[in-house]
Amino acid sequence: MIRLVIVVILLNIFSIGYAQQELSVEEVILTSLQQNYDIRVRQNDAVPVFYEDRLSYGALLPRLNAQGATVSNNNNNRTITASNVETIRTGVQSDNINGSIQLVWTLFDGTRMFATRKRLDETAELAELAIKDQVNNTVAEIINTYFGIVREKQQLKAIAEQIGVSEERVKLAEKKLQVGTGGKPEYLQAKIDLNAFRTASLQQEARILQLKEQLNLLVGMGLPDRYEIADSIPIQLDLHVEEIEQNFENTNRTLLAAKKSIDIASASLWETKALQSPVFNFTSAYNFSKTENAVATSAVSLLYSRVKGYNYGFNLSMPIFNGFSTRTLIQRAQTGVHRQQLIYDQQKSVATVGIRNAYINYDNARQTLIIEEENILLAKENVFIALEGFKRGITTFIELRTAQQSLQEAYNRLIAVRYSAKVAETELLRLQGVLVQ
Repeated sequence: MIRLVIVVILLNIFSIGYAQQELSVEEVILTSLQQNYDIRVRQNDAVPVFYEDRLSYGALLPRLNAQGATVSNNNNNRTITASNVETIRTGVQSDNINGSIQLVWTLFDGTRMFATRKRLDETAELAELAIKDQVNNTVAEIINTYFGIVREKQQLKAIAEQIGVSEERVKLAEKKLQVGTGGKPEYLQAKIDLNAFRTASLQQEARILQLKEQLNLLVGMGLPDRYEIADSIPIQLDLHVEEIEQNFENTNRTLLAAKKSIDIASASLWETKALQSPVFNFTSAYNFSKTENAVATSAVSLLYSRVKGYNYGFNLSMPIFNGFSTRTLIQRAQTGVHRQQLIYDQQKSVATVGIRNAYINYDNARQTLIIEEENILLAKENVFIALEGFKRGITTFIELRTAQQSLQEAYNRLIAVRYSAKVAETELLRLQGVLVQ
């Protein structure tokens, strides 16, 4: 089982030293945590959510606004008083400056401000879970791809062994043909089989190169142009479905995200219900106003006026009736909570079935692996005996070729079941949510 305990400081490493020729799966995973495009996109999407959560305490703070204005007037005035006195002024200049700072502090709103902050906190945690889920899935994909390359390398090694057997067959068939104890069809068939394995070897090498490029893409092109990987597939053979099912609800990323969505929906319901409560505010303001007139337009008009000062007080607003809109919003929020609960139950069922099916595959591959490990030993011994018998003329050409084909099929089954067991193990750990800790 691949179990990585990743310290935060490792994520700040710019690059991994690639002086060594062979890259372990752990090194590839560490590189992917820094450079995988899917992980980086998920992290980028979460940045606004984290920023909003960091400033969520602002919901508890007062609101402070300032405004100001300056106005200049140039007017022509004509006034007539009750005693029939007419005054005419042209080009009267008047300047007015005013400004104010207003503070509104909500002291009580049915705890809606606390519900808002909780919703933002839960949303940030959901974004973090989404990143962890993406990391978990990416690591699983990298493990499968990495050991997919190992599988193809083992297949290439098996083909190389078959090439060795086929070359020996060709030599023996050629000698028998020269001394007159063998036929040319045997020699030609041995050459055909040898060339077929050589072609398969070339195709296998191309396949390995393609998978290496695919692995490099998963890592965000962070691997060197040329690198080697391991030759073996380690498999943990002691996993038990009961232990996995016992606590997977607290580790499975998808289920944790579904739980968090329920919490967010509950916080939204809390916010909506608070709309029914009265709102009690403390208000305060500082005001300044100044007016200057160039000339008096009448006997009672002012040439200069200035007013400044502050005020404070409290206001209370009580919702009484708004056409049932608040009740409708509450009903929708309650439906949202119920919907998220249904989604959680569905995801739990899906995860449970996924774990059980993955364990069936894992257990089947584990048992099959034991059989195929025995079969490969038998097939190798059978080819050795057939080849030695063919040298002495005891074994026929058909028997040798049949033994070689049995060895090829045994290798194919063994390599396939090894990889299947690894994929099933990785899927179990992915569903459990413990691939990366």
